Amino acid sequence: MASEGSAELQNKAKKLKKQTKKQKKERKTAVENVEENTVNEPESTEAAAGPVFPPTFSVSEIKNKQRRHFMFMKLKQEKRKEKLALKKKRKKEREALGDKAPPKPVPKTIENQRIYDETTVDPEDDEVAFDEGTDEFSAYFNRLTNPKVLITTSDRPKGRTVRFCEQLATVIPNSHVYYRRGLALKKVIPQCIGRGFTYLMVINQDRQVPNGLVLCHLPDGPTAHFKVSSVRLRKEMKRCGKKPTEHSPEVILNNFTTRLGHSIGRLFAALFPHDPEFVGRQVATFHNQRDFIFFRFHRYIFRNEKKVGIQELGPRFTLKLRSLQKGTFDSKFGEYEWVHKRHEMDTSRRKFHL
Repeated sequence: MASEGSAELQNKAKKLKKQTKKQKKERKTAVENVEENTVNEPESTEAAAGPVFPPTFSVSEIKNKQRRHFMFMKLKQEKRKEKLALKKKRKKEREALGDKAPPKPVPKTIENQRIYDETTVDPEDDEVAFDEGTDEFSAYFNRLTNPKVLITTSDRPKGRTVRFCEQLATVIPNSHVYYRRGLALKKVIPQCIGRGFTYLMVINQDRQVPNGLVLCHLPDGPTAHFKVSSVRLRKEMKRCGKKPTEHSPEVILNNFTTRLGHSIGRLFAALFPHDPEFVGRQVATFHNQRDFIFFRFHRYIFRNEKKVGIQELGPRFTLKLRSLQKGTFDSKFGEYEWVHKRHEMDTSRRKFHL
């Protein structure tokens, strides 16, 4: 009886193998037929524009990985050809119409689809002008004070953080680098005020990499805390220029449109001397895009009336605002004007705060 049962099992297994072999052959023949249709059908007038698949056919139905990839790349190539042909056709139409051609359509981006913010600043608003005349930076913009910056680090800084601080000191005029030796910031701030410093900049690190920046305006604040990422030192940059000179650079602030962004822009502007020295041809740029602040430092030269040559000097890094606090640094009892709450504020990709 046992031998008869094992024989039946063996027969069933052989039948299953035969069925799977038949199914594989059927799949191969179906894929080959689809390929022949895509190769031969362009001869007809209907399929001259590209490969014509059966109405219910999908590339994902092809089981063979290599054939599926081949068919996908072929389909993608045909779509690209159609797109280029349509682009050339539109260009010819625009050239034929000349001045009567319709304006080019503006592509949709996250920036131009931004949700309107009620705190957007109008530079010509009287209320904004009043705030600028009475805020903490008014003494700088009225040319009553000159910036003097103290750059320090967290305890026991490593080589990369130290080099980053030294390169920042070459970018910001009248800045000095001092290393903390276990001193709390509450003790450092009164010493900075007594010695006439207008800014305290603290570079924090994690795993020997700079990851945070605290920027405190003295003597009355405010204090901003940023996350630092994508730090590139001069040796790590391709085609980097020579070290910057001691000339005061020009400052460019891009896309700081809201009240919060306006105050952050003024915070950065007050780091540099009010009167730039154009002889040095150096520019410090703070570009805000989607609430990420990109810092770049360049040297430029006018080649002719239309062309300008630009050379990056470095360093480069990216900032993300975490909080803005009234007054000087106080982590326990400080009053915060704005704190980034990710789960509450980042509900839409088109909502920005700066």
